[in-house]
Amino acid sequence: MKKSSGFTLIELMIVVVIIGIIAAIAMPNYTDYLIRGKIPDAASGLSNKVVAMEQYFQDNRTYAGGPGCTADTTTSKLFDFDCSVAGTVTVFTLRATGKASMAGFTYTVNQAGAKTTVIAAPAPSNWRTAATQACWLTAQGGAC
Repeated sequence: MKKSSGFTLIELMIVVVIIGIIAAIAMPNYTDYLIRGKIPDAASGLSNKVVAMEQYFQDNRTYAGGPGCTADTTTSKLFDFDCSVAGTVTVFTLRATGKASMAGFTYTVNQAGAKTTVIAAPAPSNWRTAATQACWLTAQGGAC
């Protein structure tokens, strides 16, 4: 009787199929995990700018010219920050616009603390929103 060594073609094909199934499940989950890990960059940047604007308002009774209202494209590798002050100078809106791998993600906050999110193309389709969400989305499917 001859002793066989090695693997049969069937055994190798079963291993390839199992690896394919695991990869098909793992890759989308890993991609979503990476996106969820990048969102706090926008939230922390906007929160810091809100604090700076409120401190400026306490000293000057206006948001116009506040330090949080300067366009900022260098603080974050993933988001550009900008601001608009309404005509009354007692209203502002801060915005974080995604760039690079976060393109399509836009987070905003105003002087009243109202947060909004819009996620559009070229963001991954499972993250996109049909309308503006009244919170900062932190997970796909509209979870805040």
